[in-house]
Formats: sequence, structure tokens, C-alpha cells
Amino acid sequence: MTNIVQLTVPSRIAPLEARITALLGSFADFRRKSDDVFWLKENAELLNILECTGQPVPVEALDVHMGFYAEAEERLRFFPQYYRFLLSLALDLEDLGVSGNAAQRMVEFAASQGLAEAELSDLQRAEARRLMVRRGVDPVRDEGLSDRLRAFCGRTATFALPNKKAAYELTHIVFYLSEYGRKDPMLDERAKMSLHFAGLTALLDQNADLLSEICIALIYAGVTPPETWTDWLEEETAAYTVEAGEHVMLNDDYHEFLVCNWHQAVIGAPVFRKPVSDHQRMRFDRGARPQTALREISQAMMGMDTRSGDWELMRRAIVPALSETTLEVLTAASESSDLFSEFFAGFARAGAA
Repeated sequence: MTNIVQLTVPSRIAPLEARITALLGSFADFRRKSDDVFWLKENAELLNILECTGQPVPVEALDVHMGFYAEAEERLRFFPQYYRFLLSLALDLEDLGVSGNAAQRMVEFAASQGLAEAELSDLQRAEARRLMVRRGVDPVRDEGLSDRLRAFCGRTATFALPNKKAAYELTHIVFYLSEYGRKDPMLDERAKMSLHFAGLTALLDQNADLLSEICIALIYAGVTPPETWTDWLEEETAAYTVEAGEHVMLNDDYHEFLVCNWHQAVIGAPVFRKPVSDHQRMRFDRGARPQTALREISQAMMGMDTRSGDWELMRRAIVPALSETTLEVLTAASESSDLFSEFFAGFARAGAA
């Protein structure tokens, strides 16, 4: 054949600014009511990602939040228990281009009321400090806070075991100490090892949400994540589907969708490359993903009369008990990192056998 007909198929993917506008509109107006605390959470997360990664947000796209912004100070006075969400929203809206100084007044009010003093955890105090310092107010004035947070990060044994709560706290400590990538969080080598250990656990668990946050935290700490991890996250990000419609259910994977795209933005890859819909409710779903590897490996080791922290020795012992899928995940994890042997020494819990 000498005649080749080339077909030009129009792309279903709108330009980036249009995609961002559609996402802002859907989260602001179509997923939840603005008096729902989950509305605060979802919109704060989206705006934070857009702000800290410097995405091109059209100022007019923020019009969907002007109603919230106009009453943000009143909301803070009536709902001070949500001050971190409310401050985050107001600060990001202004920093993305909304005209006004409501955030400054809100920060001063929150500080005057001692709202950060009601926090029991150092992590929450660190978030409050990070938010208010953006307008020149330190509500904590605790010189030891950062040192305690870094000490938590440096306990590598915590992160050699499956512990999602601790792993998410680890990543958020790095986010706050680095001001979301704007400065060096001053982590020592043990803290960086903790991030690596947590990443290996997340990969074994096939948890793209957590692994995305860990890779972002590693980058903020000046460490390049393993290529195996970033390649897998790229595949996972591409696998999301977006469904639009008035009656789509909201028990979806929106957070993982946002965080995976946050990671793509941090590494300079295209973001939100999906056919999103204007003026509609959207739900976000990831593809089918087996999440049995971590459990299978743990069960195989727990049933042993004796365990060793030696990875090569234990590998030969547990491989016969694993499914093919789990073995593929374990092999990928073990080959992804030079620290896997050190990780496994804690993961095996040999001293508890």
C-alpha cells in the first residue's frame, strides 16, 4: 500500500488551566456542601497542592471560592476547632491570586485566641506554626519543637514495620519543616533512612497514596527516590478513571488521585491528565490493584518457629509460601533499594520469634 491516510483524532484532554478550573469547580460546588467539614478537607488539599507546586491557576477559576472567602473570618470565629483547615484555605486562596488580607486577620485572631495551645500533638502544633508563619506570626514559640519532630523521624525501627499512621506523620513532618519544599528540613541520615523504610513498606503494600507522599518528602529532603518507585507511581497515576454525573458516589479515591498528581508535579511530569468535566460532580477511581503482598509476607514469617533478620537467608525460606503476584512485588521492592537488607532486619522482627 502506497497511500496512507492519517486520521487526526481530537484530544479529549483539555489544556492544563482548563483542567484545573474544572477540578476547582467540581470540588467547590458539586461534591459536597460548603458547611461539611469534608468540604473543607477536600478543598484545602486541592488548593494546597496547586499552591505549593506553582500550578497555573487562572484567577477567575478561584471565583468559585469567593463565597467562602467572604465569610471565612466569620466561620473561624464560630468554628475555631477547624482553624487549621480555614487558615489553609484562606492563605492559599490569597497566595494563588485572590485579592484581600482576610488571612492576615484570621492568623492574628487564631494567635490571639491561643488556638494552637489546644493541640496535644507536636505534629498539629507544627502545622499551626507553618500556617501562621506565612503571615509573620509564630503561635507556638517552642524552640524544641523541631528537634522533637526530627527525633521522631530518626527512629528508623518505627518505619521498618507496617504503621500507616506513623508513616503519614513522618511525611507531614517533612512537609512542615521544609515549608512544602521551600527550604531544607535539616534531616539527618537516620531520618532519611526512615523515609526509605516507610517507602519500602508502602511499596510492599501497593499503597500509591502513601508512597507518593514519601517520594515527595524524600525530594523535599534532597534525596532522589528509587526509580522503581517513581515508575510505578507514574503507572498508577495514569490508571485513574474519572466519572462525572449528578449521582456518582463520593466514596472514591480522590485523595490518592490528588496526591499521585502532586508527586507528578514535584518531579516535573504532566499533572491531572484526565478528561475532567466542567460544572459537574466527579469521582476518582484507581484501577484494580492487588493489596495482598504485605499481608502474605507477614503471615509467612509469623508462622515460622524461628526468624532471622538476614534477608538472603529468609528469602529462601519464605519464597515457597508466596503467590506469584506477591513474589513479584517483593522482588521489585528488594531490588529497588540498597537499604532493603537493613529494612528487612527490622521488618522480620527476628527478636520476637
